Amino acid sequence: MKKTVVSIALASSLALTGCTVDPYTGEKKVSKAAIGAGLGAILGAAVSSKKDRGKGALIGAALGGGTGYYFDRQEKKLREELANTGISVTRTPEGIQLNMPGQISFPSSQYALMPSLYETLDSVALVFKEFDKTDVRISGHTDSSGSEGLNQVLSQQRASSVMKYFASQGVETARMSSVGYGERYPVESNSTKQGRAANRRVEIQILNPEVSQ
Repeated sequence: MKKTVVSIALASSLALTGCTVDPYTGEKKVSKAAIGAGLGAILGAAVSSKKDRGKGALIGAALGGGTGYYFDRQEKKLREELANTGISVTRTPEGIQLNMPGQISFPSSQYALMPSLYETLDSVALVFKEFDKTDVRISGHTDSSGSEGLNQVLSQQRASSVMKYFASQGVETARMSSVGYGERYPVESNSTKQGRAANRRVEIQILNPEVSQ
């Protein structure tokens, strides 16, 4: 019983030391790395022999926290690089998502990237190369204006343009994929100008390779 309590105490300690402050709300939260480390500590202690139980807990903590910590670091770096660029960074259950609004990325009805975006994408590419154990899925989206067929083609072309740019900056093509969804997945109503603008976007998902399969 005492050993179980020690394991739980270790997990709790790891969780407390893994608290971070949300930069937008000021709210304290436990990072995914800390949660993973805590669970890993319990599992490591549970499967270890009596003699090595403490060591097993620490090993389990390292294994459990590895993926979460990796994404925590990458998210932090992306937020630093993309501050005030208009590209948002969102943590998701699968990894990290970047949202590129169409109005800052492409001329109207075109798929060639705006040159003003190159420097920002160069910074993103550097982060991708630094954190090279993740997959990158790029998806293009449009509003519902115009032909559905043309929107589908345009969304695919825009996603491909972003992927090709990253490849030109040295990001491995084997890690990346691109897809166009046309007008199928709006994030806001197409009945307003603001809604249509929000729906014209490219999303970049940064994923654990096991999740992206």
